[in-house]
Amino acid sequence: MRDQQLFLFGGGPPFTPMLCRQFVSCLKQSGPVALLYVPRPGSNWDDYAPIYTDALTANGVTDFFHFPLSARPTSEQLEQLAGSAGIIISGGETERYQQFIVGTPIGTIIQERFQHGVPVAGFSAGALLTPDECRIPVIDQRNGQALVLKGLGLLTDAVISVHYDTWQEETNLSDAFMKTASNFGYGLPERSGIHLKNGQLMQQEGPEVVLLRQKGEYI
Repeated sequence: MRDQQLFLFGGGPPFTPMLCRQFVSCLKQSGPVALLYVPRPGSNWDDYAPIYTDALTANGVTDFFHFPLSARPTSEQLEQLAGSAGIIISGGETERYQQFIVGTPIGTIIQERFQHGVPVAGFSAGALLTPDECRIPVIDQRNGQALVLKGLGLLTDAVISVHYDTWQEETNLSDAFMKTASNFGYGLPERSGIHLKNGQLMQQEGPEVVLLRQKGEYI
């Protein structure tokens, strides 16, 4: 079993500089870096994608696979995802990312690749998907109702809040931490990121990350 490398960011792209270099250093297998995104009406992904790819290209990555998420991915898209060397789940409407990824063939491939050492990065919505539970706060919902949905399970025994500073997520993170009896809680501000290796916090960059942990747990 190879080391499992997870990179989580509290806001949108780009990568923070140090964690970008670390993500690239974890690309041990051949294949493209896959960028998963939900298309937005009136927005052009080709114009937005360089915010992700420019930093990676500056660190030597030249092969990318752009994967617009939908309820009916093609066999070719799934095959390309299964051959990826790294996976990035971008930000947007969290519930739609959860719908298209968790419990689908896309999610199964991400889980399999992650278990075999392919680094996964999640930005905002992409980060919220990674624990066992995908906890979507009221501010991220059109109907004003918080949601607790099934997550990808890439990060076990932990809860996450993103946009921790701008969304004022202190209470939500604390409540989730207590209700789930998780050992760890991460509050990720804008422009901050963390790198976890085999579930353990290795690095953080940007505005200071809020870390909650149960008594007796050490990092």
